[in-house]
Formats: sequence, C-alpha cells, structure tokens
Amino acid sequence: MADIGLAKGAGERGHARAALDAASVRDAYRRWAGFYDTVFGGVSGFGRRRAVAAVNRLSGARVLEVGVGTGLALPLYRRDLQVVGIDLSREMLQKAQERVAAEGLANVRGLVEMDAERMAFGDGAFDIAVAMFTASVVPDAKKLFAEMSRVVRPGGHLLFVNHFAAEGGPRWWVERAMAPLARRLGWHPDFALCELFEPSTTMVESIEPCPPAGIFTLVQMRNPAALPQALAAE
Repeated sequence: MADIGLAKGAGERGHARAALDAASVRDAYRRWAGFYDTVFGGVSGFGRRRAVAAVNRLSGARVLEVGVGTGLALPLYRRDLQVVGIDLSREMLQKAQERVAAEGLANVRGLVEMDAERMAFGDGAFDIAVAMFTASVVPDAKKLFAEMSRVVRPGGHLLFVNHFAAEGGPRWWVERAMAPLARRLGWHPDFALCELFEPSTTMVESIEPCPPAGIFTLVQMRNPAALPQALAAE
C-alpha cells in the first residue's frame, strides 16, 4: 500500500501545494465541462467501471454518487438502484442532466448542485456512497469522508476510486512538480490516501489497483462512523 502514498501527505513529504477552495474548484470545472469527457473519459473509464460494478454487487438500493460530474457513470448502474448525484459544478451537472434525458435513466432520482463537505441530506439517507475521482478535488478530503459516513446508514458502504500519490520513483517526481498547479487543474496531483481517512483506525475491506497501469485505486469499506458494535467486532 506504500505505493499509493498511504504513509505521508504532501506536507510531510516536504513540497509545496496550492490550496483548493470551492471557488477554485468551480472555476476549474467550468473550464473543463465542455471537453471533460473527451480528455478524461477514456483514461478514467476503467476505474469508473470498476467502482460501479462494485456498487452493483452490494445490497441496498439507495446510492449517492458524490462528484457525479458529467454523469459518465450513470448509465452503468443497475436500473433497480435509486441513484442521486451531487456536484459543485453547475456546468458539469448540466451535462449530466443531458445524459440522463438522452439515455432515459429513470433510476437517476436527482442531480443536485451541492458541496460534498456540507451535504443537505439527513443522517443515514443512503445505503451506499461512492466518490469517483472526487477525493483529490475537494478542499478538505477528511470532511468529505465524514459527510459520506454521516449520510450512509449504519453498516452501509463507502467506495472511493481515485489517483493516490506514489511514495517514490518517477511518478512521485511528476506529482511533486504538478502540485503547485492544483488550483488551475482543479485537483491535487499529489493526493495521499492518508489525507482521506486515518488508515490505522478505519475498517477498509479492500484496496485494489485499476487500469491503466494501476494509476487509480478502488477503496471499499463499511461505514466506519456508524458501524454497529456487533458488526465492528466481526
């Protein structure tokens, strides 16, 4: 797991990082919205398909997709699932709405402009929450994790697919060089898994690399914030 930056965040590894905030994220994805699918749809498609396939195998019908973007994943969900998507970018959501209409995705129950760090949903509103390529986009990933944990029912499922930083080698140098460009890019190229949650205290079920070349990783876990005591003891 050291290969995906489990141990150290950017500050601990001693290089500069440009801070993200909601305004910079909105600005970045306003620019990306028109050609996001062309630029990123192909390379991210492997991880997206892997994440939705995992969701489709789980029990529970109420699914929240955090950072739904242009809705590339929406046609992949089982049609008996009730899917709600949120995103901070209005322009990206407009593309998602067009996709839902064009493909007749009646199981998509809502697409809402919302801050993932401050969701308007009630506690335990969903069975499953999945964030695809979102953890390295939000200003504070631990707040994202806390909110996803809050809105998922006790014993529900959290899934993340993301690029996580390497601990060394050529890829680490590339990530380090790109780190100051985070505000322009709209994401942190050097995002480490430990910046999302505390690995030593979180009940992770699986961590698996995704194509191409393992640059994305799928992380699955039971809801750690509300896990029943009997289940936590298993």
